[in-house]
Amino acid sequence: MPELLTPDICVIGGGSGGLTVAAAAAAFGVPVVLVEGGKMGGDCLNYGCVPSKAMIAAGKAAETMRQAGKFGIAPVEPQVDFAGVQDHVRDVIASIAPHDSVERFTGLGVRVIEDYGRFTDGETFLAGDFEIRPRRFVIATGSSPFVPPIPGLDTVPFLTNETIFDNTTAPDHLIIIGGGPIGMELAQAHRRLGAQVTVIEGLKALGKDDPELTAIVLERLRGEGIVIHEGAKVTSVAPDGESGIVVRYETGAGAEEVSGSHLLVATGRAPNVERLDLDKAGVKLERRAVAVDAALRTSNRRIYAIGDVTGGLQFTHVAGYHAALVVQSILFRVPGKENRDIIPWATYTDPELAQVGLSEEAARERHGDVKVFRWPYADNDRARAERKTDGLVKLVTDRKGRVLGAGIAGAGAGEMINLFALAVARKMKASDIRSYIPPYPTMAEMAKRAATAYSAPATQNPWVRRLVVFLRAFG
Repeated sequence: MPELLTPDICVIGGGSGGLTVAAAAAAFGVPVVLVEGGKMGGDCLNYGCVPSKAMIAAGKAAETMRQAGKFGIAPVEPQVDFAGVQDHVRDVIASIAPHDSVERFTGLGVRVIEDYGRFTDGETFLAGDFEIRPRRFVIATGSSPFVPPIPGLDTVPFLTNETIFDNTTAPDHLIIIGGGPIGMELAQAHRRLGAQVTVIEGLKALGKDDPELTAIVLERLRGEGIVIHEGAKVTSVAPDGESGIVVRYETGAGAEEVSGSHLLVATGRAPNVERLDLDKAGVKLERRAVAVDAALRTSNRRIYAIGDVTGGLQFTHVAGYHAALVVQSILFRVPGKENRDIIPWATYTDPELAQVGLSEEAARERHGDVKVFRWPYADNDRARAERKTDGLVKLVTDRKGRVLGAGIAGAGAGEMINLFALAVARKMKASDIRSYIPPYPTMAEMAKRAATAYSAPATQNPWVRRLVVFLRAFG
């Protein structure tokens, strides 16, 4: 007979969101069981954010060597040890892994069960030798790469974000199906590490971001030699010779094909729900994801779901945000409410691409009359000093100056978006951003410059000008 456990909370999934819930509950002395059959740390640590950013950093180091001539330093073509790059990636993962380990969470007071499990009814979860009947469940099983049913894909070896960091052989020509953030980040990293790269995207590359900003990024990527086919539908995949792969696709110009040595499928992600037997728990799905309300509660009131498994914005920081809302609801009985308008995101290409709140198009659809202010990187002294002048800061406000959203394409965009994320979350106005004082010279000055542009029309207002003339009369 399985051993019966009756904690307050059972967290299913040891990724970013699940670990946050488990650690917070344990910190308050609440009995909690964490069930994880795979790797602790989930996708972010093992296959996603951490390894991809480590590889991006390696590619950036190589590109810096090539571009040194801009600074009066002799440029060199780097000698890339691709296996060494992957060693660097694994070393970064290993350095972070102890923070997410079974040992650490056991030390925090969390009961960790290293196994997969399934619901047997709406109150019971069976995992390994344990039958768990908590007061509340939190499903945090994340997502996995979505592999589309492309004819012939099963006849060739292909990579996903879960396997590409195990590849120690430098691709001669990497073909990537999918031009979203994962595809474009890995495209640039591999190109800078010496591979030819072709990206095939069915719609628009980086299509979820502001097109004015993505154009800046895509121009750089193409300038580095990455071939990007947009509006291209992949029709089949087949072996090409002894070790090659041919991908056939259709565009408005007709049927085309490209051959390469390696294939990466980066066509999105699918929620991990197959193992859970959610129907036995009375948990409904919506478009293959766990359906939740604004408080992240499922159709079974005892069960919450957070992060990628809910099918919303699939980012590590969103899982953390969800975790905080659920902890608030379970521990303090104060239901949280998800607000996607305040969630920022960033794509770590070079230049970076970041967004928070409403884009210009979305703001016009929702609010009608909006104001848009821009500040180019080329007008920033720090950007000029570092030769990073390709970029734009874009601020969107309503008629009264309240910040509705912001987007940035350029160096450090992922860092600079934080100020705008605060502004959106706290419903600040452009005048609030204008009033803060950034140190000089920093790229963050561009945020203030864009906000200051909101007040520029006042200099031409006849009433304001008359007031200035009147006040001048007093000396």
